[in-house]
Amino acid sequence: MTVSRVINSESNVRDETRAKVTASIKTLRYSPNLAARSLASAETVHIGILYANSTAAYLSELLLGSLEQSSLMGCQLVLEQCQDLESERKAVQRLIAGGVDGVILPAPLCDSEDALKTVASAGIPAVLVTSGRPAPGFSAVSINDFEAAREMTRHLLSLGHRRIGFINGHPGHSASGQRFRGYMEGMTEAGLAVGADQVAQGFFTYRSGLEAAERLLTNSFNPTAIFASNDDMAAATMAITHRKGLDVPRDIAIAGFDDTPLATMIWPELTTVRRPISNMAREAVRLLVEQIRAKRSGVPQPVVHKLLNFTLVKRESTAAQVSKRRAKS
Repeated sequence: MTVSRVINSESNVRDETRAKVTASIKTLRYSPNLAARSLASAETVHIGILYANSTAAYLSELLLGSLEQSSLMGCQLVLEQCQDLESERKAVQRLIAGGVDGVILPAPLCDSEDALKTVASAGIPAVLVTSGRPAPGFSAVSINDFEAAREMTRHLLSLGHRRIGFINGHPGHSASGQRFRGYMEGMTEAGLAVGADQVAQGFFTYRSGLEAAERLLTNSFNPTAIFASNDDMAAATMAITHRKGLDVPRDIAIAGFDDTPLATMIWPELTTVRRPISNMAREAVRLLVEQIRAKRSGVPQPVVHKLLNFTLVKRESTAAQVSKRRAKS
């Protein structure tokens, strides 16, 4: 009890005793456990994180950032997974019934009207971790996917590529539309038309990337570069090019999006857009805790859209075209 009084700067401790306790704290390098203190004072903040259809790399980065920030702020996380619309609705309801004070909705749930309506009707704060356009009325943490995709397209153009193929992301994700718009804008700026045969539909999965890359490399377009909407599909594209006997980047340049650990696990290492997923998760937790505490205090909290910076990471998978070798079927 005496140590607690000293740590909390209470006045009913003698100076001599305070000095001894302070010296002991310094010697032992003691630091208070914020989460334990919150539990003891019945002020714990419970945050729900709902996730679905996430790649392993994205999910690990999201959870890492969330766990680190929640530990710093003395709050606890409750995770729920869902696979479809019905399980999504039930997962949100379980979080709410479990007494969470607020919810974080990463992609693709940040685009789900059903999830957003369920959270809104429960009257609890929510923060979206998104790369597309945030839903009205919700605080969100995002990057500018349009600008990021346009910058990557400009990079490929600066290397002399003109026949640039594109693998789109999941059509149900708002981020996919933003990245496609950025690619189209970059091509339009260069005075280049985009035909249907140079865009293939993917779903942010490795398997869909294999199928999309196969289509791009066996039709009449004959790309010298392919820009995939995420690293998983870019890695799949690289696998297809290797199977066809093409050299990356001498015969064809490949670029991705996200800069997940996969980008440096493949050969050659991938040029990609670094999306700071862990930092986005940290900021989402921070914003949500602020909203929860403001709600408890009866203070209105405005909607906040936090835009984080992206980085174009140039690695060995892109270079100026030096070969006119045609892809093998």
